[in-house]
Amino acid sequence: MNENFALNVRIAVVHDWLTSYAGSERVLEQILAMYPEADLFAVCDFVPDADRSFLGGRQVNTTFIQHLPGAKRHYRSYLPLMPLAIEQLDLSGYDVVLSISHAVAKGVLTGPDQLHISYVNSPIRYAWDLQHQYLQESGLTTGLKSWLVRWLLHKIRIWDTRTANGVDEFIGNSHFIARRIWKVYRREAAVIYPPVDIECFGIHLAKDDFYLTASRMVPYKKINLIVDAFAAMPDKRLVVIGDGPDMAKIRARASSNIEILGYQSGEVLRDYLQRARAFVFAAEEDFGIAPVEAQACGTPVIAYGKGGALETVRGLSDPRPTGVFFAAQTVAAICAAVETFETERGKITAVNCRANAERFGHERFRAELNDFVLAALAAFEAGRG
Repeated sequence: MNENFALNVRIAVVHDWLTSYAGSERVLEQILAMYPEADLFAVCDFVPDADRSFLGGRQVNTTFIQHLPGAKRHYRSYLPLMPLAIEQLDLSGYDVVLSISHAVAKGVLTGPDQLHISYVNSPIRYAWDLQHQYLQESGLTTGLKSWLVRWLLHKIRIWDTRTANGVDEFIGNSHFIARRIWKVYRREAAVIYPPVDIECFGIHLAKDDFYLTASRMVPYKKINLIVDAFAAMPDKRLVVIGDGPDMAKIRARASSNIEILGYQSGEVLRDYLQRARAFVFAAEEDFGIAPVEAQACGTPVIAYGKGGALETVRGLSDPRPTGVFFAAQTVAAICAAVETFETERGKITAVNCRANAERFGHERFRAELNDFVLAALAAFEAGRG
């Protein structure tokens, strides 16, 4: 048990699914480090052996989806079964349940003598306000399959709303997500920003003459808009790092001033983040770790002014700005923001970028979450009389 959590309680940690080491898994890593005696549960676990160190050698207790045909590659196809699956996890032997949820983890069944705290990266995006965007990007706007998917998402919304009643305390990973939690569940949520490995990204004062974007190549990341914008600015160089389903489309749009590097190691990404003139970020993210990592390197951010970026980047109106916002996810808006940055970048310093990023480190996350759990448990116990 964590030395700051000196209470004799049994803890279960629940995650949606485990397939890689990404943003949600970084939250999980810190929680597992805080509570080394906790047991871990997930819908399925297909993390490659080479990437499992963040689990600290724990055995993962999974559901029946782990053993379904093709689940390792197509686990998302079993989303309609995941509400049923998560409800089959027997957590009756635990005093505290910590769920880390962007899909179904918060739907585990708990009793009146169990404290359930849910750290929400987002309510199920594609079932709520992003449903129409999801259907359009998936080519599911018409036809029988479209109506089947709409019906399934309708059922998931009903289940998702019902299971909010089983959560005693909500934590959102940003104020943006806290507002989404209120909209969907009509529940107040505390805000604890996710942990970012600030120390891994050292500040670099000298900058080279290129812009950088780095992301998984999926539609909502809007890498296509960034590429199209720099294709319209042939005097400015763009480096793109990342891979994913849209890679072929992105490559096809790139002009001679745009370098598509594909997937790169963490060391290579860090080197480019440190040397870039600015990091360009066009997604509407719940939080967004990449802009924080860029700022930790002393690199300014040019970001879409919606979602988590508004909480992690300080615009030009701030006394110590760290970036520039654009108001629309369009090529014209990105081009205008780059031009504004070129004109105003003397106001943005690497030192201020780094100082802003340091608000989001590991130790801050652990301290805030530990304090929250202790307070919630004390209130829970007092409420039981």
